[in-house]
Amino acid sequence: MSEARVPSGKRPYRRPVPSEMPAFDRELASQGLRQFLDLAIREMGLELQYEISTAEATEGKGEEPALVASFRGADEELLLASHAELLLALEHIAHRWLRLDPRLHDQVRFDCGDYRTTHLDELKLSARVAAQRVRETGQAFRFNPMSARERRIIHLELSGAPGVRTISEGSGDRRQLVIYPIKPRK
Repeated sequence: MSEARVPSGKRPYRRPVPSEMPAFDRELASQGLRQFLDLAIREMGLELQYEISTAEATEGKGEEPALVASFRGADEELLLASHAELLLALEHIAHRWLRLDPRLHDQVRFDCGDYRTTHLDELKLSARVAAQRVRETGQAFRFNPMSARERRIIHLELSGAPGVRTISEGSGDRRQLVIYPIKPRK
């Protein structure tokens, strides 16, 4: 067997080795989250109160997050306007504030008026309905572009579902999830 020659000065491509999932310190994250929210709410002049609830860490299994910040108050409508754009932006900034590894972003979630919970339930339902349609028609189903988190929810919801498989296609903010039928083996 001969070795592949690599031009001088160039290194051969090496696939990155996945590192271990970083630890999530629930107590430290909770303290940092309180500091962030106190500052953000005060500086933005929002009339909101929040409550941080804790659950068991799931370490990337697609289940409940370890910390949920729930908001209530006179400015709830502002948080939820335009498909909860401000709520999601605050959550994103909180992830940066806490310096969370991107693989741990699912461990901290913001919600207001059960918006996120309802939205996740709707995503799961639409995934099941689309999968049934794919099984019945034999035609692939393509969702509109969505965030990586939303695609992941659908992938997890349909993992192991009979007769279908899911794939993300496209790039950037145009990335879509597609459900394909699985042809039975003969």
